[in-house]
Amino acid sequence: MAVALTILPRPRSADEARVLSVPEATTILRAAHAAGVDITATCGGRGRCTSCRVKFVSGTVPPPTIMDEVQLGDDLVRDGYRLACQCHVTEPITVEPAPPLDETSFQILGPGEHADGLGRIAIASGVVKQVVKVNLPREEHHQTSDLEQLLAELGLTTDAVTPPVLAALPSALRDDPAGVTVTTFGGRILAVERGDTSAMKFGLAIDVGTTSVVSTLLELESGERLASISSLNPQSVFGGDLMSRIAFAQFNPGNLRKLRTRIVGVLNRHVGELCRESGVLAKWIYKAVIVGNTCMHHLLLGIDPSYVGLAPYAPVMRHPLVLPARDVPLTIAPDAVVCFLPLVAGFVGADAVGVALATRIHESEAIRIAVDIGTNGEVLLGSAAHLWACSAPAGPALEGAQIRHGMRGAAGAIDRVTVDDDVHVHTIAGAPAQGICGSGLIDLIAGLLDARVIDPTGLIQVEKRDALSPALRRRVEMRGEERIVVVVRDGEGGATREIVLTQQDVRQIQLAKGAIASGIALLQRVAGAPDDRIAELMLAGGFGNYVSIASAVRIGLIPPLPLDRIRYVGNAASLGAQACLLSEAERQRADTIARRIEHVSLAAHPDFEQVFVDAMNFPEPEHAR
Repeated sequence: MAVALTILPRPRSADEARVLSVPEATTILRAAHAAGVDITATCGGRGRCTSCRVKFVSGTVPPPTIMDEVQLGDDLVRDGYRLACQCHVTEPITVEPAPPLDETSFQILGPGEHADGLGRIAIASGVVKQVVKVNLPREEHHQTSDLEQLLAELGLTTDAVTPPVLAALPSALRDDPAGVTVTTFGGRILAVERGDTSAMKFGLAIDVGTTSVVSTLLELESGERLASISSLNPQSVFGGDLMSRIAFAQFNPGNLRKLRTRIVGVLNRHVGELCRESGVLAKWIYKAVIVGNTCMHHLLLGIDPSYVGLAPYAPVMRHPLVLPARDVPLTIAPDAVVCFLPLVAGFVGADAVGVALATRIHESEAIRIAVDIGTNGEVLLGSAAHLWACSAPAGPALEGAQIRHGMRGAAGAIDRVTVDDDVHVHTIAGAPAQGICGSGLIDLIAGLLDARVIDPTGLIQVEKRDALSPALRRRVEMRGEERIVVVVRDGEGGATREIVLTQQDVRQIQLAKGAIASGIALLQRVAGAPDDRIAELMLAGGFGNYVSIASAVRIGLIPPLPLDRIRYVGNAASLGAQACLLSEAERQRADTIARRIEHVSLAAHPDFEQVFVDAMNFPEPEHAR
């Protein structure tokens, strides 16, 4: 039996209401996704976040499920909100999805300026443009062809040409008596253009992350960065973490196509915007280098990632791959080369190889650590003698997901917090507080630990609030059976709602930081490299470069090294992609590095359970040690 489900457009949206006929007992989320209506489900529809919440406008509001109550809280449940992934359609209803934040206001780390290696590479992208004058066939008895005459000038064979290049050849050779410009890569012809376009030679470096996508346009002769664009990964509608997306795609070709279409679509939108901003024509982009974790790599290529998500977590392929742009399809020069860097293991991908290249960790005499903190965190440890790597999946909690009032880093997000006799917050763009993002959460918990509001086990100590200052005491409450800290009151600093930190929020951060910290600790154990042997720890990635180093050390996210031995290295994965774009030698080096890295499976290591349990707790205050 079919039931009518009406989904209203979000506030301020130009979309129209959609009326769907759905099988009875289908969840609102599943029905919306099947009809192409975007309702974000950061946790993959498992009832572990609030991103898919909808408000009932008409029809009977169903009783809240336990997940509705846990995730939404009493106020939203009372106002008629429910989680779309938990609510089944049993009668005609009308709902309105929660308004998303304006995507253009998100704070996403761009390609970065910390180019340790980019300044030292010799630019040789492999893309060659040369102007040639071709002697065309002039007499009927002259048994030759346009192509043979062109290849004779270039010293190439017929294997160097594809049918699309042939299709453009006759007019290009005859339209300009001065000659044609031939673009080649590795002995293959990428394009034949009339006239002299030899100065027009550009490339793309693309970092496809679980949460965000960063594309950078470079001039291939000088290495000049012309433009860069960042946006959220649109696949997050189907899940904020890798396992959620793998589960969505698992053994389902239709869902795999949806995920691939989403990421290819955003890359082509980036191409259009980069070309508009720089004035470069897309047909002059002849090379692209793409890095990403193993799952993103597979999804972009349309490869089923199901077995990446099942033990022993084996990828379908690990070797570097070079494809023509039309096969991706990427809307640059059709025969442009698109280079996918090699993978290391099921959850250590080409982005980790990019980080290694950009930080030059593989050349270091001393032992260094590079930590790419994100939804799918990766840790590299080693030196020129040996490299180890592991995956440290923090999940989306550090991006604000699965947190009661969590959000990504956008205008209005609390991104910095100090705690003394009270709680003081700073928001991105100085806007009224809407929620709290990952860097703000780390600062907040660090401050509450020092103020003894939270103990080393992560417990919010409501029973000991009488020892706190009056202002701080009023922020620590027990509501029903829930321990909370009121971060911002409704109306405080222009906030339109109360923002709280719950006990469950603290537990989510403990799980996330435990994953990163245990990954670092276990690699140190495997390598026999205690803290005093670590020359430097480098923080990379979209989250790593916004978090306060002092706060990260305080909560135990990273080892307690002297602060002058910890530094930010920007979007190192993107920088590694740029290095491979500008230098074929660097691209070859990426393959060597990938084969050198020893992957350490955390879950399979006999010490992992104890290391992880220890990493869950917060360090004692300095004066208590």
